[in-house]
Amino acid sequence: MRLFTRWRSLCLLCLLATATPTHAQEDLSQHWNGVWNSEGTLFAIGVQVADGILQVTQIESMGFEWSNQDGKVDGNIVTVAVEYAGVTGIIQAELVDANTAVAFAATCIPEFMVVCALAKGRQAVFRRVEPD
Repeated sequence: MRLFTRWRSLCLLCLLATATPTHAQEDLSQHWNGVWNSEGTLFAIGVQVADGILQVTQIESMGFEWSNQDGKVDGNIVTVAVEYAGVTGIIQAELVDANTAVAFAATCIPEFMVVCALAKGRQAVFRRVEPD
């Protein structure tokens, strides 16, 4: 049970993680498209960008039911509104190189929910496993 709880917490952090973003030097915005996997998990999403709009497709959500709106792309930075288990938040991700992005929760409401508390001070590293 403890292992399941740790995996569940890690997966939640993939959705709603908080940390300070890194700062990329070059514009890597053309590299968003593809399949992205959260490092150390099976959690995977598909990403497509067109005209500055980012669309996320669930590939492997590990049983978690979540939804998102279309995101906005600003160079190496994307923001996406996400809803999960009564929590809403804005996920921000930044490309640090062509195949690596760091995601964190820019907002998480309501803050007293366990999901927000577990995500505080955390980040999720995503690796692009299939370019589009």
